[in-house]
Amino acid sequence: MNTLFDKIWDAHVVQNVEDGPTQLYIDRLYCHEVTSPQAFEGLRARGLQCFRPKQIFCMPDHNTPTHDQDKPIEDPVSKTQVDTLEKNAKDFGLTHFGMMHPKNGIIHVVGPERGLSLPGMTIVCGDSHTSTHGAVGAVAFGIGTSEVEMVMASQCILQQKPKSMRINVEGVLQKGVTAKDIALYLMSELTTSGATGYFIEYAGSTIRALSMEGRLTLCNLSIEMGARGGFIAPDETTFEYLKGREYAPQGNDWEKAVEYWKTLKSGEDAVFDKELNFKAEDIEPMVTYGTNPGMGIGISQEIPGLDTIPEAGKISYMKSLDYMGFAPQEKMLGKKVDYVFLGACTNGRIEDFRAFASIVKGKKKAEHVTAWLVPGSWMVDSQIREEGLDVILKQAGFEIRQPGCSACLAMNDDKIPAGKLSVSTSNRNFEGRQGPGARTVLASPLVAAAAAITGVITDPRDFL
Repeated sequence: MNTLFDKIWDAHVVQNVEDGPTQLYIDRLYCHEVTSPQAFEGLRARGLQCFRPKQIFCMPDHNTPTHDQDKPIEDPVSKTQVDTLEKNAKDFGLTHFGMMHPKNGIIHVVGPERGLSLPGMTIVCGDSHTSTHGAVGAVAFGIGTSEVEMVMASQCILQQKPKSMRINVEGVLQKGVTAKDIALYLMSELTTSGATGYFIEYAGSTIRALSMEGRLTLCNLSIEMGARGGFIAPDETTFEYLKGREYAPQGNDWEKAVEYWKTLKSGEDAVFDKELNFKAEDIEPMVTYGTNPGMGIGISQEIPGLDTIPEAGKISYMKSLDYMGFAPQEKMLGKKVDYVFLGACTNGRIEDFRAFASIVKGKKKAEHVTAWLVPGSWMVDSQIREEGLDVILKQAGFEIRQPGCSACLAMNDDKIPAGKLSVSTSNRNFEGRQGPGARTVLASPLVAAAAAITGVITDPRDFL
């Protein structure tokens, strides 16, 4: 019996190349400003148009400033990239949600919330975190710029079929444990290369109990385990989330779509290339201590001692800790925090702002902490205001910035200064990821909120 991955993949095969890759049909291509310019130039050089322009949606996110978006962008490189995307979309007749457009935001936040990402689809973008869209039950993965051009020209891509892995998480999460903690826990267990060559299906009672926002967070981080992507079979939670969204099927088409979507699951006797099982009870709020997302521990634990590290990895382990200014067997609790970032395609959704607000309500931001709270889209921004979260946050000393990728990566104005320690809800903590010399601790919105009000790394369960 086929896995769900097989079902979606096989339904999109145009042809199999003997001893070669598969030609796969792509339902949706998302384009942002960073990985698309060369693809458009390639089309121009060959005198080609986009084969199915209605399947392509463009928006800037990486380079957009998170303040004064109604004014020209000051940084010349960012301005060129954002302007170039607008021109390319116009020249090739593509849908473009530019800065200040009510549908603009981080592409991986906008796709699901607008109903552009749907169950059973194949979805690609020139960005590794495209795996986010797997949360709706789609096969979604990042591609390179030359492949972006390939999809534009033919709506197809050449791909080797990945192996399949199922990760089952069973049980009930402890208080204060979120989808972000599940992901950081899985990475700490599997390492950042533990799922290389695989496409992950997340399953089990814990996963089924997650909200759509939680599922989007979990699938977003699949790539950080080395996986090609990750997804979750669609269910009532998925249908409830998508119903009535702008680009989702409407009326009779909706009923038909749901009937088909209900068939999108792995068979009872489906065989995976690898299957792993975890217990929800083993997971506590997580923080990273090193310079890759797999270097994580439960917030109450100590940084692993050098004697627990394999001989071959000891030098890089110590290099990582030296960069962070930490030592083996130290606790992360109590470490001074300079910056807090809430946002990114990992945790920039309404549920993340609700979680953050639930901790800071009635309290005050620590004076020495700089906090950047950045909605993932203008839709999230309006939800924050409709629910009055902006008032709670303002009273606690926080301001809400304008949508964009912000401090996830040092491609816009929001850079963490060298040496400063940031507690970030984003997805990567590599050296210099948030700015040259910046130090990053990855965590959930609850951990970020607790750090923002105490000024040090704090267990959020103290406030729940």
